[in-house]
Amino acid sequence: MAILWLLMALLMLSFVLLPVMRRRRGVIQQVLPGHPDAADPAAYGFVRQEELDVRLPGPDQDLLAVLELVQRTQDYRAAAQLLAGTGAEEELRWQRVQAFAGAASLELRQRPGGIHETPGGQWLRVWRAEQPKDAGGAAVHAEFLVQQAWRTATPGTEDFRIIMEEAREACAQAALLAPGDPVPYVIELSVARGLAYPRAEFEQLWLKIIDRAPQHMGAHLAALHYWCEKWHGSREQAYSFAETAAARAPEGSLLAALPLFAVFEHLPEVTTVRSFFQSEVITKAIHGALHAVHSARPDDPTLPHVRHLLLFFLVRAERWAEAMQQLIHIDGHVGALPWTLSTDPAAEFAVARALAVAGYEANGGSPAGLPG
Repeated sequence: MAILWLLMALLMLSFVLLPVMRRRRGVIQQVLPGHPDAADPAAYGFVRQEELDVRLPGPDQDLLAVLELVQRTQDYRAAAQLLAGTGAEEELRWQRVQAFAGAASLELRQRPGGIHETPGGQWLRVWRAEQPKDAGGAAVHAEFLVQQAWRTATPGTEDFRIIMEEAREACAQAALLAPGDPVPYVIELSVARGLAYPRAEFEQLWLKIIDRAPQHMGAHLAALHYWCEKWHGSREQAYSFAETAAARAPEGSLLAALPLFAVFEHLPEVTTVRSFFQSEVITKAIHGALHAVHSARPDDPTLPHVRHLLLFFLVRAERWAEAMQQLIHIDGHVGALPWTLSTDPAAEFAVARALAVAGYEANGGSPAGLPG
């Protein structure tokens, strides 16, 4: 799948991102930019590729303001204050912990430090040193270590194991500082996958999360990875986990979209059959995700994650109008699957967006016909 998508992206980008046109018979064909029939995402108010925000899946102005302040001043206190005011049971806390950890990790990668240079992410080290009992700082540090392990070491190597063991200890410390907070245990799910926890140990960890936040979408997405075929489960186990969670989800819960994520995790590397994305299994998963999106709270912080993956599938299933409906909600932010699997998430998203616009117009759509 990744190879096919990369080839598609390179082909599309070779025409400077807008290589599509609309035709009367509904067929999408490549043309040069500036051609009278070229589909133009800007006509719908979509932002330019270079302005796409790769940090978050959707808007969180409070977080962005604090991130910019912390990175400009290297003072952690605004981050500590924001997390202290974010409820432990909220999905938003998990996403903000990820964002702060990711920012520190990226800073360190850009500025590893040297004789005359302070390493990036120093504000997180100071945070932990000055406030060792702060639960927010402890959680960010644990997530930072997890991200460092996946980004800087190869799973199965000694370096990877050492960092993950340190992350495991950091998760335990964070959990002690906030007994009712599910976030330290959600972070440990990634450790469990990396260190190949035995099934019984993983299930004990999962029970701790379910006791604290039974509907936590972020936790279910993290646990799904463990059950996937490429890690410690199988296609059948991953589908069973996702479908069980979806069946038990109350109305308004985005867990009804979990089967779509299970399908995504098991897509073949290369798909040669044009109708593959219109198959019964994928269609059913798409419908479940669409229902979840329509019934979810508009301010649910995990809603953009589902919309981004829906866009991916709807474009491939050639359901152009529905793809455009997702775009009007998520355009501007690309920090979510599947785009983050690419080294250039903005380019990946821009290609999918160009295809959606072209397909929509090829079937008679226009900016005037798309509700805001």
